[in-house]
Amino acid sequence: MFKVKVYVTLRESVLDPQGTAVKSSLHSMNYNEVADVRIGKYMELTIEKTERDIEEVVNELCTRLLANPVIEDYRYEIEEGVVQ
Repeated sequence: MFKVKVYVTLRESVLDPQGTAVKSSLHSMNYNEVADVRIGKYMELTIEKTERDIEEVVNELCTRLLANPVIEDYRYEIEEGVVQ
C-alpha cells in the first residue's frame, strides 16, 4: 500500500479572497507581521499496489478530480509500505 499526501493550492496568478480575508482578520488581531496568506487543500490517500505506476495514478487522480488544473497547482508525497 501507498500513503499519498496531496497538497492543492491556487496558482499565484489567481486571486485568493479567502486568504485575503484571513490576512485581514490576522491584521485586525495585531498580527501585522503576516505579509500574505494563501489557502489550499490537503488530502491523504491510501492506495493499494497496482500494476500501474503509482505516480501515473496519482497524477490522474489530481488532474481529473482533486485539483482544477486551470486555476490550481498540486504536489504530492508518496510513502510506500503503509499498513492500515
